[in-house]
Amino acid sequence: MYIPDPAIVAKDPLLQPLKIKHLTIRNRIMSTSHACGLEEGGMPGDAYQSYHEEKAKGGIGLSMFGGSSNVDIDSPNIFRQLNVGTDEIIPYLQRFSDRMHAQGAALMCQISHLGRRGDPYAADRLPTIGPSVIRETAHRSIPKEMDEHDIARVVKAFAAAALRCKEGGLDGIETHAGGHLIGQFLSPDMNRRTDRFGGSLENRCRFVLMVHEAIRKAVGDDFLVGIRLTVDEGPHNSLHLEDCIRICQILKEAGAVDFFNAIYGSMESVPALAKYNMPGMGTPLAPWVEPVGVFRSEVGLPVFHAARIADLASARYAVREGKVDMAGMTRAQIADPHIVVKMASGREEEIRPCVGATHCQSQHRPSCLHNPVTGRELTLKHVIPKSDKPGRRVVVVGGGPGGLEAARVSAARGHDVSIYEAAAEFGGQILVGAHSWRRDLKGIVEWRVAELRRLGVNMHTNAYMNENDIAALSPDVVIMATGGLPMIDVREGEALCTNTWDVLTGQVSLSGDVLVVDGTGRHPAPLAAERAIEMGARVSYISVDAVIAEELTYSERTRWKQLFLKYGIQPVTETRLISVARQDNRLLCKLFCDLSQDVSTRLVDHVVVEHGSVPMSEVYDALRGHSANDGVTDLEALAMAAPQPVPPAPGFTLHRIGDAVASRNIHSAMLEALRICSTL
Repeated sequence: MYIPDPAIVAKDPLLQPLKIKHLTIRNRIMSTSHACGLEEGGMPGDAYQSYHEEKAKGGIGLSMFGGSSNVDIDSPNIFRQLNVGTDEIIPYLQRFSDRMHAQGAALMCQISHLGRRGDPYAADRLPTIGPSVIRETAHRSIPKEMDEHDIARVVKAFAAAALRCKEGGLDGIETHAGGHLIGQFLSPDMNRRTDRFGGSLENRCRFVLMVHEAIRKAVGDDFLVGIRLTVDEGPHNSLHLEDCIRICQILKEAGAVDFFNAIYGSMESVPALAKYNMPGMGTPLAPWVEPVGVFRSEVGLPVFHAARIADLASARYAVREGKVDMAGMTRAQIADPHIVVKMASGREEEIRPCVGATHCQSQHRPSCLHNPVTGRELTLKHVIPKSDKPGRRVVVVGGGPGGLEAARVSAARGHDVSIYEAAAEFGGQILVGAHSWRRDLKGIVEWRVAELRRLGVNMHTNAYMNENDIAALSPDVVIMATGGLPMIDVREGEALCTNTWDVLTGQVSLSGDVLVVDGTGRHPAPLAAERAIEMGARVSYISVDAVIAEELTYSERTRWKQLFLKYGIQPVTETRLISVARQDNRLLCKLFCDLSQDVSTRLVDHVVVEHGSVPMSEVYDALRGHSANDGVTDLEALAMAAPQPVPPAPGFTLHRIGDAVASRNIHSAMLEALRICSTL
């Protein structure tokens, strides 16, 4: 149970309670609604509830869940939403409410109809609906124009969904305007109607008023009702600050809302979503707090807000200066659900920072690049428990993210831990990739290094370890986190190519015409292309994938597309490098197009290749025969985060993790470290 220090609470604006009508929220930090990817058939089951309950244990004031929970049949589940359009959800909500309230947190749900933002081919394959027949860019739907019968049906569905939430024991709900159906009626860009629901701002507000009046009639005054609404759609859209303020005043005058959840920008397209609505790494912290503050000063009701409020300093400023009433630290809570309890007990330096990597927005959501426990609360623990057999000697070889996590978890278990890194500093491939707008990645390393110091881990850099060095330490457990080496993998002429790591670490200088070859769809190839441009080179770019940065999240991919446009790089996709040969003082590249099946050639001065990495396994291979388990990690136990089988032979157990096994990402390396070491 969360028990704050009264002396700290008295001084911190974030730890002051907020009273809205009958409800008192214990502090000013919230998690805003998002589709966390843990629903089960549209229901918030045990995994979904445990994910949110961890934030309540960590001291959060309010958790808003649901991420566009659907109210009616023609708003289908297209990104793992909840279904509040059926009574089946009520017992789930009752259990959910009991769990959150037992930890002292308030709980609300976002309910919505996607309108044209839906998918006519999903679920029951019903046509999407909207105020007008205008295609939605991001989700491609061309909707049916709603008639009065559709409007009456959806209004009724909103009211019924809100009542289910009240019967489920929640503290309130919010509807979602933004790019969803309510917002589509409000925006003149999406609403071209000439009847009583279109034209003037008052007419465009008619639908949202009908929805909220029906909700209020259904749930009464003892249940909080809010709306998530943009304060400004941005420079290239039609709804601006003065319009949004007037919309909110209309809702307030009707007694239809108790709070506003303020967002910024438009959800019309993926670039707009990534730049304005949900900005990530490479954008300023808390970018929209100032316009939200202007909005709050005019509307006269409590205002919530979340958009890259990733750190406590930004959140404190926003609350202290009266810009917001509740600071939404959603992605920060995904990185560390115990932010509040650490802050309120004087341990702010232990908070795991959100670096804005947007891994939580990938298809693997809600997984955090920085915190592999998030979303896996049923099998892993955010607070590492002490071992019932502490004191084992654990040797970790390799100081990249996987090795650092292995050392951190093993030390938290109470073991005697030493970590050895061959390079001059810890970080591994993160140090290679933390360039340009990706520099915040270093927070992953810095936090873990600080934790290792706090936990008393023996830390060694410039320390290459061979099998004899490791054996001389008389270890009980050896974790090989040695990573990999860049792989070129070209049929002919590998020696004539440069790998992306050497470009990014400044080992080579590029000039003239440079061909960058992307065989992974990850960050290294576009980073190398950017570095080549900075060196003054002319860059051509080919990718084996259909689009650049295909393995990345939509916001990362959008960032690279924008930068390529800025630099004048025109990528050629679905094309691979076959061979490289010298021709005079230049390099002749032979390329194969998967689409046309044609072979072409290109003459350049440098070829930079990104094909991932190949494991550095020599020391691991040499140690296997001396280990008790022959270096074998039981995959069934690993997947369940269960203890590894006890080997019959005496001696140390040996495991390898991360890119020392196969070329993957930061999250995978740390997840393997956690799964193995949390049971030592």
